[in-house]
Amino acid sequence: MVDEAIRKANVLIEALGWILRFRDRHVVLKLGGSALENPETVRSLLTDVVFMEAVGLHPIVVHGGGKAINLAMEAAGIQTHFVQGRRYTDKQTLDIVATVLTDDICQSLVTAIQEQGGRAVPLTFRTQNCLIAERLTLPGENGRLVDLGYVGNVVDLNRSLLLDTCSCGSIPVIPSLALDSKGQLFNVNADTAAAAVARMLKAEKLVFLSDVPGIYLNRDDPTSLQSHLEAHRCRELIASGSIQTGMVPKVEAALEALSAGVHKVHIVDGRMPHSVLLEIYSNRGIGTEIVP
Repeated sequence: MVDEAIRKANVLIEALGWILRFRDRHVVLKLGGSALENPETVRSLLTDVVFMEAVGLHPIVVHGGGKAINLAMEAAGIQTHFVQGRRYTDKQTLDIVATVLTDDICQSLVTAIQEQGGRAVPLTFRTQNCLIAERLTLPGENGRLVDLGYVGNVVDLNRSLLLDTCSCGSIPVIPSLALDSKGQLFNVNADTAAAAVARMLKAEKLVFLSDVPGIYLNRDDPTSLQSHLEAHRCRELIASGSIQTGMVPKVEAALEALSAGVHKVHIVDGRMPHSVLLEIYSNRGIGTEIVP
């Protein structure tokens, strides 16, 4: 019993140095994909978020919900299709996206944080809007612009709202939706939205909660997981094809955030219990950290 108590005390002492170092700093956490599918996984992740706020860090949660949106569209008889990796969003699709992200997922995350003793505030277009967008245009063939419908890109944020929310001890929860200067709602990519928030705040950390443990040199070799990468090495891995498919936009968003002043980006497996605490508050992380 005493040995176990000493072991626990040593864990706390190890965490203390990191707690002191990151006190009063901002960290942006992106939730989405498989990390949102299992209620127990979500509860574990939010326990980490509540812990971080309790020890002086200012966590900001940005979330997507692509799989839940797909199910809602299927139930409504609407076919999902993507253009250059982005969900084509017409008016009917936008209504479904807004309902799923704002009324369902965002509110459930806020409630779950409150049930664990934390304070959380939904920052959405229905309450207090935080993210500001403009319509996203992508180049297509022959120089023509690709029509994505109501898909936007985050270009600004209500910085004072976000900082005030954090400073009063509340955790902002932000769905990946944004309004433009005229009040038009846009669907935005959650990875790039989280990176934009981190970039504009010059956050201490940006954490992507993924469904893989991190970045591998070879996806078929578990021993090739990279615990530490520099930005130039990530660019080499993208060029060589070692980083591919859905990991590419995540890493590119990470590199853009680093170039704008974010100190460190982490990619961790959100399905592992307390993966965020293990990555941030221990001497040996469990995912991949990317530094400038």
